This record gives sequence, C-alpha cells and structure tokens, in this order.
Amino acid sequence: MAGKMLRMTLVHSPIGHPESHKRTVRALGFRKLYETIVKEDSPSLRGMIAKVRYLLKVEEI
Repeated sequence: MAGKMLRMTLVHSPIGHPESHKRTVRALGFRKLYETIVKEDSPSLRGMIAKVRYLLKVEEI
C-alpha cells in the first residue's frame, strides 16, 4: 500500500513575501500560480507546507 499523497495548489502569489518563502515555493516544485502538484506525504514535505501554508491549498488524496 502506497503512502498518503498530497495535492497542493498555489493559490496566492509569493511576490512581496520573504525570500525564504519564495525559495520554499520553488523547492516544492511550483512555477506558476494555480499550478497543482501531487507528492507523497513526508515529514520534510509537511514542514515545507507549514512554512508557506498561507499560499497553498492542500488536500489529502
């Protein structure tokens, strides 16, 4: 059985936010606004999501 997957959508622009938050959004794999990415859940991924949670919409699938 595979681990839980997370569907993340970038719903707010990182423009005007701290540089570390912009780098975190890029590290998650986002390139454009409203882009959706599916990744396997992990503690490191959860930490990155927690840092920029105000920019993302996250769903477990």
